[in-house]
Amino acid sequence: MSTTDTSLPWHSGLTRRGQVCFTGEGTGVKPVTTQTDPSVFVLRGKTMVKIVLNRPRVLNSLNLEMIRLIQQCLDEVEEDASLQFVVFSGAGEKGFCAGGDIKALAQAIVDKKVMRPDLILQEEYDLCLRLHHFPKPVVVLADGITMGAGLGLAAGADIVLATDRTRMAMPETRIGFFPDVGATGWMFEKCPAGYPEYLGLTGYEMVGAEAVRVGFATHLVRGGNLDQCLELLRDYTAPLPPERPPGARLLADALEPFLEPHIPAKAEMDEWVASYFAGAHSVVEMLTSLRQCSIQTPLCEGVFFRLSERSPTALVLTLKLLRHNEGRPIEEVLQADLEAARFMFAHHDYFEGVRARLIDKDDQPKWQPATIEEVGPLKLEL
Repeated sequence: MSTTDTSLPWHSGLTRRGQVCFTGEGTGVKPVTTQTDPSVFVLRGKTMVKIVLNRPRVLNSLNLEMIRLIQQCLDEVEEDASLQFVVFSGAGEKGFCAGGDIKALAQAIVDKKVMRPDLILQEEYDLCLRLHHFPKPVVVLADGITMGAGLGLAAGADIVLATDRTRMAMPETRIGFFPDVGATGWMFEKCPAGYPEYLGLTGYEMVGAEAVRVGFATHLVRGGNLDQCLELLRDYTAPLPPERPPGARLLADALEPFLEPHIPAKAEMDEWVASYFAGAHSVVEMLTSLRQCSIQTPLCEGVFFRLSERSPTALVLTLKLLRHNEGRPIEEVLQADLEAARFMFAHHDYFEGVRARLIDKDDQPKWQPATIEEVGPLKLEL
């Protein structure tokens, strides 16, 4: 059965399936949500479809239902020649997507009646891969918190719009996991030297323009101009070429009046990151080098503190993945992610990290082993 509500500013002729809600939205107005609302809204403009992640109470964290609903929507966008591009956004005022549903994955480990956690991740990774190869341009409105799976969606997009409120990071090692969704591969294509290692290991948070400078976002929206960007995309009618890259360039050109062209540089930080992190093969050796630095900058102190909070095993695994995945195609990177996820799901530190950070919230995880020096060679074949 199909539904079309032409009384609304945006309407959809897409098929209603599962719990996807095809509805309308006025410019700049985010959907009003209740506990019974669908986890994904799909809104149609003149030549685009906007997919809204709709779990604002949990910062739009991505669960299996949402993944499958997004896939259904993408199926129909591919088939409909009148739809030229896709826009992703998040409901609520706090963020686009804080990541995957970590508690659900942890529950899947202990509850044998639900789907295995690695199979849930397989579907998430399949969605990320699809966006990398999608035939039509993809735009992500990364307003607010954008981490984990949110970065996985953004990594496959042509245009990633950051705002002054954008906060991007990969904090996974803090819960005994690793930066997945292909990050240990695609960061080498997007980021300056040393930043893949620095961001993946430390969870350094990029705010606003910093997300563009480091390569996680493509453009910064000038303050207060996000509504104008949304309106332009909603009403866009100019024909796009059939090839995705030139189509995305035309969309970016149309958005240019609302974007900030000047992104501040941080040459000193770039040099420091490249010097101490690029090409690192050992976390222990990297820390030793930092401790021997003649000038102990606040950057060094921040690294020591952040790494002290994190699972030593997850840190060693993250660096192993970075060295393995650099330069590999995204398909191979995501397959390596899946093998690494299976390894960590069977390891003490993952469930302990989730317990300490998200369930009991005592912030006192008991890592095993407790120090980086104690972590031996990982029994993991990539």
